[in-house]
Amino acid sequence: MSKWLGRIAGMFRSGSMVGKDKAGNRYFTRNDELDGILKEKRWVVFKGEEDPTSVPVEWICWLNGQRKKAPTAEEMIELEAKRERVRQNVALLKKEEEERKAREGTTRKVVNSGKGGPDLKSFIRQFPGSSEGDKHKEETNEMDGVRTSKEKEAEQHFTEPTGSGQTFKPGTWQPPT
Repeated sequence: MSKWLGRIAGMFRSGSMVGKDKAGNRYFTRNDELDGILKEKRWVVFKGEEDPTSVPVEWICWLNGQRKKAPTAEEMIELEAKRERVRQNVALLKKEEEERKAREGTTRKVVNSGKGGPDLKSFIRQFPGSSEGDKHKEETNEMDGVRTSKEKEAEQHFTEPTGSGQTFKPGTWQPPT
């Protein structure tokens, strides 16, 4: 209850107006002393309907205490001009991107099968058990002649482990020489 009374009493205390934004919102500050500590209170009085989205970023930072000094009118004009230049540059980039896509669309050959997914046949060819995998083995055998001597040498040294595991004795295995 005392908080509410304090807020109501605070509304009647005068605060000093710090500034006004483009939307007509006015910003105020007041120094209060609480338990011997000086605390600055900052608030906004909206013009018309209470719309927090109408508060510019610079004023939000000031209200939250992220800035010590309130933004000046000159600063706000400069920042608005900078934002407008960015909007124009974004629009120009979008236009250039659309033109580039249009140019590439006429010269580019469409390879898509219409389904919009990966090619299933090329995926199946990877697996030797499939009927199309046999074709892949033939292609691989043809490519053996193209392999480098290092690849062939590495392949010769690799041996696949054999055995059923029933005769395994810990500590007896030796790497192949």
